[in-house]
Amino acid sequence: MNDFLNRFTSLYPVWLILISALAFLWPPSLAWFNGQWIVWALTIVMLGMGFTLTIDDFRRLLKMPGCVTLGFLAQYTIMPLAAWSVASMLQLEPGFAVGLILVGSCPGGTASNVVTYLAKADVALSVILTMASTLLAFVMTPLWCQILAGQYVPVDALGLCLSTLQVVVAPVLIGVFCNWKFPRAVAHVAWLGPLVSVIAICLITGGIVAVSADKMAQNAVQLTTAVVLLHVIGFALGYGVSRLFRFPAIVARTVSIEVGMQNGGMAAMLARTHFPLHPLAAVPAVFSGIMQNLLGSLLAAWWRARPVPQLGSESATEAIPDPVAAPEAGTT
Repeated sequence: MNDFLNRFTSLYPVWLILISALAFLWPPSLAWFNGQWIVWALTIVMLGMGFTLTIDDFRRLLKMPGCVTLGFLAQYTIMPLAAWSVASMLQLEPGFAVGLILVGSCPGGTASNVVTYLAKADVALSVILTMASTLLAFVMTPLWCQILAGQYVPVDALGLCLSTLQVVVAPVLIGVFCNWKFPRAVAHVAWLGPLVSVIAICLITGGIVAVSADKMAQNAVQLTTAVVLLHVIGFALGYGVSRLFRFPAIVARTVSIEVGMQNGGMAAMLARTHFPLHPLAAVPAVFSGIMQNLLGSLLAAWWRARPVPQLGSESATEAIPDPVAAPEAGTT
């Protein structure tokens, strides 16, 4: 059963493309998956993420302040500003621009942990960075949306904050609490988490494609260009900034993947909930979900074929030297 689940979840980009194609070619098949269905699906995904976290994960946050600070700042500066820059450069219409900025302003997605594993980078650090950016998303996502998306349309920053707390942060914390207090009970259901997450994100994507198929077809080239530029910038600058501050290559690779891959499900949910007058705002999240997984998988394959030294038996973060005082480790 575990082998089946691993194979199924490892084919996540394939399922995403197939569901998107089905919804595009036959919209009625998934047009029903909208509204509260999207909210509940994302809530379940985030609860599953919480089930995988432990109190020790929070303790590790304090043991790697340099890495966490770097990853957090890179996540919430590079991607929002890159999204706004790309939207401005390509002169996206307001709905698409808001959607792209939403994608850039969201935290890292759990798919980044899988891609980090495939790239032979630091999975432990990836999980910590995803957790940190997710828990503070209720502040950072509304803030950047107010500053950047507010140039295009009115933004309800407080509403975005409350939705993020309710649908993203609260389920994660509930999952962590359950794993802490009832570890045996959680163990019986947590193994289904990856499977349920893949199905939920595919359904969210399919539902958005089904109700936006015509506009997607008309703007496919522009939107594909926009999301490819956004994620390539994230991957490149995430790596470049890490190396600039003299972090080891394995950390730079991890930060690169974490910065370049976003929580598209969250972006889609917020777009659907808070920008009803701009229904196209959810569409960039669909293109992002597909392209970031394809680009991330290609990057993982490239780096997997070019391994770098592992600095510790469990996590590179356990043996990271001071990035300023110590000589560089690893290779590019």
